[in-house]
Amino acid sequence: MTTSSPVAPDARPARPGARAWFALGILCFVYVLNFLDRQLLSILAKPIQDELGVSDTQLGLLGGLYFAAFYCILAIPVGWLADRTNRVKVLAFSCALWSAATAACGLSTNFGQLAVSRMAVGVGEAGGVPPSYAIISDYFPSGTRGTALSLFNLGPPIGQALGVAFGASIAAAYSWRLAFIWVGVIGVITAVIVWFAVREPKKGGLDAPVAPAPVATTDPVAPAPTGFWSTGRMFFANPVLRGISLACGATQFVTYALLGFAVLFLQREKGMTLEQVAVWYALVVGVCVSIGMLVSGRLIDRLSKRSKTAYAWLPAIGLAIAIPFFAGFVWAPTWELSLLFLTVPMALNYFYLSPSITLVQETVRPDQRVMSGALLLLVMNLIGLGLGPTYLGFASDVFQANGYENSLQMAFYSLIAFYLLAVGMFLGMVGKIRRQVAREALA
Repeated sequence: MTTSSPVAPDARPARPGARAWFALGILCFVYVLNFLDRQLLSILAKPIQDELGVSDTQLGLLGGLYFAAFYCILAIPVGWLADRTNRVKVLAFSCALWSAATAACGLSTNFGQLAVSRMAVGVGEAGGVPPSYAIISDYFPSGTRGTALSLFNLGPPIGQALGVAFGASIAAAYSWRLAFIWVGVIGVITAVIVWFAVREPKKGGLDAPVAPAPVATTDPVAPAPTGFWSTGRMFFANPVLRGISLACGATQFVTYALLGFAVLFLQREKGMTLEQVAVWYALVVGVCVSIGMLVSGRLIDRLSKRSKTAYAWLPAIGLAIAIPFFAGFVWAPTWELSLLFLTVPMALNYFYLSPSITLVQETVRPDQRVMSGALLLLVMNLIGLGLGPTYLGFASDVFQANGYENSLQMAFYSLIAFYLLAVGMFLGMVGKIRRQVAREALA
């Protein structure tokens, strides 16, 4: 496998310029809109149910299967297309599509229309994150990508926090429909800005050139052209890429289960009101997750210069420290104490994301970055988004059927086993990374 080399040891990494930071700011705002839209559905579930007669099961399908199926699967061909074409244009078109579909959600008059609109949102969002990963990796050189990607990954916590505050406020003052429509219009305008204001960076322009072979051969040293299936085979045949994807999936199993049921848990078993959730829970999500993203990005940029194994043991340490605080969140007798305990897991649970994305982006060739990012998201989201909340809801029902009044609390306790699994998988990555570094040194 041909990898994109980091900056040569005797060379000083290029410093990102103003255009790089401008592009990063625009891409981060696009990501904020992405998650703000996702949060709106769960926040506005009650008025949607009241007006359209949508059941809880239908709401679960709208936010889960109908969205995730299109979002996860279509990210692969869209990533392949973006690797072969203009990634900025693919991102701009995708942003316009999911934003228009978001506005269509506000115009829906029945469940069928709302379902089609949510599927279209998933189709559009499939072209959002993977191209952004690759664009950022070609604007920021090795040694700064962890920080840049951690700043980009502030999009989800900011979007989630704004979704709680914005959605509830607009729905209370006007209607749930206007919340969807306004977010959609803002997204379409943003797509136009991306199309005209963000320049497509040269693929691999900031990567050190691969050293020429010592002996000439009849075949050129240049890598073979990128292919859809060849990139997929490369990704899953590489033990580091395959392993980091599964470790991230195990982590997201916990994080998506927590995010999917934390509000219900705090209200039903800790006595928190919806008004208190809109203020205090939103602050915990927005502030703590953002801190975790930023700190982990800065740490990985520093620590990976000493050893690439930091991409594995940094997430492992973060998750291990989070476990007792997560147990405290589940155990605490009051919502105030429970939320206080939750601040630590909300930060440390996300120590895996920026290091993992950076590792993938620096392991593959520049013309494979978008699709490789899409494959990483495919594995993470199919396991995390697809299975995490489903498991926790099922476990709660099982505990309730066996006579436990605090069934959701018992289900949350069972997540500790998956925490331990994720820690073990990241620790297992340390040896895989060492072996890959050794192979590259001998090549």
